[in-house]
Amino acid sequence: MTGSRVVALGHYQPAKVLTNDDLAAMVDTSDEWITSRVGIRTRHIGGPDEPVDELAAHAAAKALAMAGLRSAEIDLVLVATSTAIDRSPSMSARVAARLGMGSPAVMDINVVCSGFTHALATADHAIRAGAAERVLVIGADKMADIADWTDRTTCVLVGDGAGAAVVVADPDGGDPPGIGPVLWGSVPEMGNAVRIEGTPPRFAQEGQSVYRWATTQLPPIARKVCEKAGVTPEDLAAVVLHQANLRIIEPVARKIGAVNAVIARDVVDSGNTSAASIPMALSKLVERGEVRSGAPVLLFGFGGNLSYAGQVIRCP
Repeated sequence: MTGSRVVALGHYQPAKVLTNDDLAAMVDTSDEWITSRVGIRTRHIGGPDEPVDELAAHAAAKALAMAGLRSAEIDLVLVATSTAIDRSPSMSARVAARLGMGSPAVMDINVVCSGFTHALATADHAIRAGAAERVLVIGADKMADIADWTDRTTCVLVGDGAGAAVVVADPDGGDPPGIGPVLWGSVPEMGNAVRIEGTPPRFAQEGQSVYRWATTQLPPIARKVCEKAGVTPEDLAAVVLHQANLRIIEPVARKIGAVNAVIARDVVDSGNTSAASIPMALSKLVERGEVRSGAPVLLFGFGGNLSYAGQVIRCP
């Protein structure tokens, strides 16, 4: 059976940087309060002239260049986002237009913070089913547009950005596979713990509930992801969790047992960028040469809808 693999990555963030001291001038908070509770020091914020599809297109163009592919060679575009304001045209259609693509299939996927890992699994499944050969998978969110800048418990978390991956068919199926089996699911009864609701939409969450769920329930699920991929946690070269909060990332990574892995901590500099966080953090690790090509990397998204999805991939 044809498998798939990630051959290139790219990321993009707006130029404007918002520090904790900047936030302290806006709401009742401080650098010490933010860093001690969530580990974030800075985040990038897009302006009104930087829509989500522009962030996505910048990251996608970088990934295509790294892959040595022309945009016209892509036959499926998947954009994971929960901050699209318009229902149509979709973000994926707008990215395709910005990049001058031919006639790709276009689809947006809204699973909030685990959107990218859901989209990556969808790309893998489409390739395995023979419906696509070259897929552009993007996670892009502009969380600043939906933040309540008067709520110090949530506005200190968010940032804007995009990350992209080029996924291509591997006719030999790959041994080991370039993208391992996905393990995904949700906790419907806790779906309201993370919300983007209202007109205009605003981000809100029950922070303590999310923290308890993530730190207690997710590690055994992540270990099952490794089991499905035929690797042990000790085999992992890197762990890229959704960049929600350093106080979640570090204990979850520790409980997974990935003792030899590089742990992505991009949240410190970028904040919570929702669907963009995993591809952006992975792209930076690869760009800095911190993970060797072909090494096993655990990607694990979690959050909104209290949903999760993870897979082990081979680093491009």
